Amino acid sequence: MKRINNSVCTGLALMFVSCMFSCKNLDEYNPSNPSADAVWNTPQGFVTNVNAAYSEQRSWYGKEDGIFMSESGTDLWYNRDKNTYAAQLTQYAGFGPTTGNPNKAAWTLLWKSINLCNAGINRINDAGFVDMNERNRREGELRFLRAFYYWHVVETWGGVMLRTEETKAPELTAVRSTVEEFYNLIISDLEFAAANLPLQKDWGNEYSRASKKSAMGFLARAYLSRAYYASGADRTTFFTKARDVANDLISRKAEFGIDLWASYADLWNPANNKQNKEALYTVSNSTNSGLNYDDNGNRLFQVFQTPYNGKPGLEQSLAYGFESNRRLMPTATLLDYFDEGRDSRYNVSFQEVWIANKNYTWTTTDVQTYSKDASVVGKQIRSGIDTAMIISKKIIPDKRMLPYVVFDRDDVYGSDKKIKTGNNFVTLRKFMDPDRTAANSQAGFKDVIVMRLAEMYLISAEAEFQLGNPEKAAEMINVLRTRAAIKSPVDYTQVMQVSASDINMEFILAERARELCGENIRWFDLKRVFNGDDFVNYIKIKNPDITQVQPFHRLRPIRQEELDALLNGAEFGQNPGYQ
Repeated sequence: MKRINNSVCTGLALMFVSCMFSCKNLDEYNPSNPSADAVWNTPQGFVTNVNAAYSEQRSWYGKEDGIFMSESGTDLWYNRDKNTYAAQLTQYAGFGPTTGNPNKAAWTLLWKSINLCNAGINRINDAGFVDMNERNRREGELRFLRAFYYWHVVETWGGVMLRTEETKAPELTAVRSTVEEFYNLIISDLEFAAANLPLQKDWGNEYSRASKKSAMGFLARAYLSRAYYASGADRTTFFTKARDVANDLISRKAEFGIDLWASYADLWNPANNKQNKEALYTVSNSTNSGLNYDDNGNRLFQVFQTPYNGKPGLEQSLAYGFESNRRLMPTATLLDYFDEGRDSRYNVSFQEVWIANKNYTWTTTDVQTYSKDASVVGKQIRSGIDTAMIISKKIIPDKRMLPYVVFDRDDVYGSDKKIKTGNNFVTLRKFMDPDRTAANSQAGFKDVIVMRLAEMYLISAEAEFQLGNPEKAAEMINVLRTRAAIKSPVDYTQVMQVSASDINMEFILAERARELCGENIRWFDLKRVFNGDDFVNYIKIKNPDITQVQPFHRLRPIRQEELDALLNGAEFGQNPGYQ
């Protein structure tokens, strides 16, 4: 299958794509150029619309643009080397309607995807389905995806236009809808999807299609998000629904074929990546790059990478990752959220130690470069045996005397938690892909877990806390902390347990960071929980290198090109705070 222009994947030509969910830029051209009406009027032709609707989630999940949109600008991350790459999103610097390309690009891609969903939902009754179960599950996929995309839209830009009809020609006017109207549609779509989608196992090898567990998981997330826009009895109702759906999914995990891994290490073992048993929804990538959305597949292994290649005893390797496109480093706050002596999630999530992968003998020049004592000259580092580098969240005494490279807390962070230079830092290694074709390959083949079972425990806990049940919240969180506890040589399970008195929103957010850091959710967490000055103050205190964040940054700016294209652009209006 030859490759084609990426724009084909977002237009009607996608109806000819049969490659499941990789929906690669198919460059096979269609000489007859049949219309959607001519192709989507049979069940087989209609499925090409469904497949196309999955396409653009791959421009967000597995790519740095999605990470910038969903993780940066929070308490957890800052630009590596303290640079200004994508500073509009990472630092809120100069962020506006004409700047911040991931924001501008995401707007376009999400609306293209929504239009494909609307086209399918509007046309499914004319597709000739005889089997109503088949018809309903295809509509279930489209409604799940429309809710999925609209959740990203409303949480990113707020109450913009809510379209449920296929756009066949340029729309020159637009009317805003309320956030409540968005969530009415999102919840309705997810309820339909949950009722009509099959179990994942019933999709066979097409395991990254939306299934019943996917719809229920996103429904729980949607109810939780919706609750924060409500007050009084409505607020209680939505928190109750979030808890109940999350708990229902947990109680039926055997039915859905899902479970928590016994250890956090098992969860992130690359060998367990495909059809991961904890996943509720997955964006898949094939080892056959010709079947993927683009040549890059999943690039997350590059985003959080520290430089190591060329340091004494180290050279580029598959195991240690590709560093040329590193983007983000952890804040001191993120590292300090972990008690690494008791909580296994730290050492699973982060890399502090690099074992040599080539032989090396310390030279006078390198001793001076890395501030070593003269006694280190001539000492050897053996490949596969000796430590070559440590980058630690702690202060390491007598580091000048150690015969390996050391960057400790004092080298990376100040006492005020500000980053000093950001040149070397602890690496987030959750997304490492040692199965790429070469050490310098930028194409990753691992699946992206968009939502997993652990989030249901966290959603239930947050909802219980907001409902005035901190003891129930602690119970749900303790399930994850029991798994996370280091068991050997000392078993810290009991020490890791929390009680009702420990539970507040700051603790819940810290627990979400420990469990989910880097997983495309943190910015949405903060803007869900905090309003106005609370949003600003939380970020500035936790991430003091971010100084320009303002209350209006809880929403992103609508791209100026969109407003300029509308005849009623002034009436539609930019989101508050942006010029």
